[in-house]
Amino acid sequence: MVAGETSGDLLASLVIPGLQQRWPSLRMAGIGGPRMQQSGFVSWWPMEKLSVRGYVEVLKHYREIVGIRRQLKTRLLDAKPDIFIGIDAPDFNLDLARDLRQAGLKTVQFVCPSVWAWRAKRLQKIRDSVDHVLCIFPFEPDLLSQYGIAATFVGHPLANLIPEQADKAAARTQLGLPQQARVLAVLPGSRKDEIKHLLPRFLAAVELLRQQQPDLLAVLPVAPGMSGVVNDIARQFPGVRHLQIIQGQSHAVMATADVAMVASGTATLEAALFKCPMVIAYAMPWLSWQIIERKRLQPWVGLPNILCQDFVVPELLQSQATPKALARCVTDWLDQPDKVQALRHTFSRLHQTLRADTPKVVTDAIAQILQA
Repeated sequence: MVAGETSGDLLASLVIPGLQQRWPSLRMAGIGGPRMQQSGFVSWWPMEKLSVRGYVEVLKHYREIVGIRRQLKTRLLDAKPDIFIGIDAPDFNLDLARDLRQAGLKTVQFVCPSVWAWRAKRLQKIRDSVDHVLCIFPFEPDLLSQYGIAATFVGHPLANLIPEQADKAAARTQLGLPQQARVLAVLPGSRKDEIKHLLPRFLAAVELLRQQQPDLLAVLPVAPGMSGVVNDIARQFPGVRHLQIIQGQSHAVMATADVAMVASGTATLEAALFKCPMVIAYAMPWLSWQIIERKRLQPWVGLPNILCQDFVVPELLQSQATPKALARCVTDWLDQPDKVQALRHTFSRLHQTLRADTPKVVTDAIAQILQA
């Protein structure tokens, strides 16, 4: 298995118990995060080595990443595992899977690359690289089948993990937050470069919001290994001295929040499943954005909007993501309870479409691949 970032680590950790129940003597190794390791997974390299986004940023670490992939390929070919499962991280996993498949190993991609949003040209590469794709969105298998790619909708593990109705009071008690406070979740991402690009804008927005609403409580859950960069940036904003920085517990924070500022990515879907109103922001170096923008196939970037095929929550991209614009979007949600209620109904319907017994469906699919 290879997971390249926090979201992949979480997804894998939710299905590993199902695999272990089916195959009690299962041994798992490769690259993974702390959640996978808690389930007995052996990570040969730190997952953070792969947690790089954008074209320019990858170039800075290109030699190291390619070196890891080369060494990992050699190690896997020597070990001859029954199956290789890449969890998301397609830029790393598809090249590795193609080489392993050509050598006779069975290969699976868990989480379909976003060909429907960004990179249609990648379909040929998927077909060459993997025997099967485990899809977390229901429309993906039909799309892949048009290109001769075997795929199964397995449900989104988070749709099972996150309750339909979260207990806000219990979450606030868990975090020691006042029950009657208005809470803003600040979710700047889990990778160092996206935190550096987004957190200063988010904190400047918090400063503006606190001027207008002094009782607003801002809470920031820190991703594993990111405390240093978060604290360094937070110290530059004396106006957010009341900001509550919490280690992990992002789901508890989302459950407590009345509104959220969220970096584009899996966290936007998590917030939607918690029925939390949000503004989605996305920022990266100019050149990386220009390359990605040319590949974009849909008007939306955030997963809730893509899945709903509408701008159900605002998106602020690149230069649009100013502190003033972010603060305005947060205020709009806080001031419009009827709009919030309608959004929660939309998110409830989305939640239902993503549900499935994911560990069982994944395990059954892998069993069929192994028997083929």
